Amino acid sequence: MSKVAGLSSKKSRWLLKSLRDQQRHSLGTGFESANILLSPKYHLKDKDLRKIHKAARVGDAARMQQLLLGKCGVNDKDKKKRTALHIACAYGHPKVVMALIEGRCEINATDSEECTSLVKAVQCQEEECATILLENGADPNIVDVQGNSALHYAVYSKNTSLAAKLLNHEVNIEATNKGGFTPFLLAVSENKLQIAKFLLMKNANIHAVDNQKRTALMHAVSHDSTSLVRFVLQQGVDLFLKDAFGLTAIDYAADFRYNTVPLSIFCSVDLVLELLDFQMY
Repeated sequence: MSKVAGLSSKKSRWLLKSLRDQQRHSLGTGFESANILLSPKYHLKDKDLRKIHKAARVGDAARMQQLLLGKCGVNDKDKKKRTALHIACAYGHPKVVMALIEGRCEINATDSEECTSLVKAVQCQEEECATILLENGADPNIVDVQGNSALHYAVYSKNTSLAAKLLNHEVNIEATNKGGFTPFLLAVSENKLQIAKFLLMKNANIHAVDNQKRTALMHAVSHDSTSLVRFVLQQGVDLFLKDAFGLTAIDYAADFRYNTVPLSIFCSVDLVLELLDFQMY
């Protein structure tokens, strides 16, 4: 039965349990704890909204223009610091977005989660709204409370079209979130092969590591996906780099089966052979 780099069985189990816990709790995307992508649209209550926010929510551009001619401030915020622009983008109302921009709204205002309207539009997959914002000078490099940029969210949603638009507007392709994940490393860690390939075509750094010093190859083998592993290996990565626990990608790929530590995150022996084949080649 395989052991980790000659370590004792007890120490191996402790290291691997710690690694599994890190995999679960420090993915670094920030999505799991906040459930942002399970329900990205704002949960709004009428009692918390001003007239301008209500018009934005229902997409009433004519009403919005009337309000802006009156006493409503274009940058008025609700209790969670959301502007009408945030709400219009979250609910996909491009005509309202244009009305607010023409009314000289603050395009890079952030809500209580430090999300700009652009980040919110990408989270909610409202591409037309996101495009309008980019074309009117929205900053694509402002990150939210978890350190995620709009590009991180486009990658998570496998939206190559939005990712391309963001890159055309000088988004930082190597931005790291609080877990140390670049958009490329996030793509690999989430087993999103096609957008990982797209980012690599845009010169993303294949050698990026997260805060636990885990490489793209380490994340790839944890999915038991031969195609993902082969893609990363073909980029000439180092099989013997070690993470914060002293483990290599080959250690990740090994099929550890301890009764006390069920490590379902690790891959089968087929991927060990895949790695060794590339090593010998």
